[in-house]
Amino acid sequence: MKRRNFLLAGAVSIPALAMGKTSGFKKQRLTKGFIVKANESRFNEKTMLSGNSPNDIKVSTKDTDGDLSAFSYTGHVKGGPPLHVHPNQDEMFFILEGKFLFQVGEDQYYLTKGDSIFLPRNVPHTFAQLTDSGQVFFLFQPAGKMEDFFRAAGDIKARLNPKLFDDHDIHVVGPPLKW
Repeated sequence: MKRRNFLLAGAVSIPALAMGKTSGFKKQRLTKGFIVKANESRFNEKTMLSGNSPNDIKVSTKDTDGDLSAFSYTGHVKGGPPLHVHPNQDEMFFILEGKFLFQVGEDQYYLTKGDSIFLPRNVPHTFAQLTDSGQVFFLFQPAGKMEDFFRAAGDIKARLNPKLFDDHDIHVVGPPLKW
């Protein structure tokens, strides 16, 4: 009887494993720190947004088993994304250079060098770079599909449309900021 239960348990678990239902099994976490130099990206992967603005991965989803991702963006173009919602991620920005306008819900904030802002999940938000150049350090917690979104958005053939956003669990709910 015990052998039958053992075989039955194994047979029942095969479909779950085949479908990726392994949420109870965490990957091995990093046990050592690492550095990513200025103007470099984790794993030497470069992502360009708006054609000429580097968005460097500083901490990868792979490093944290999906718990966090962090980026350094150097903007060479004024403007920003449409008003959108991340249903599953909190977001935080730290301004390194330039002037930015953020909208979080109905509130608007002007930020400059040294300022930071927290954007809670499920709250519509957007931002606009107001100066010719700007630089921000920003992160998502948990990481979600943001790395993949930036890779797709950085592809020269990509079209920034609602489907691209939706495919990465970002929901467009309005236009970009006008200033």
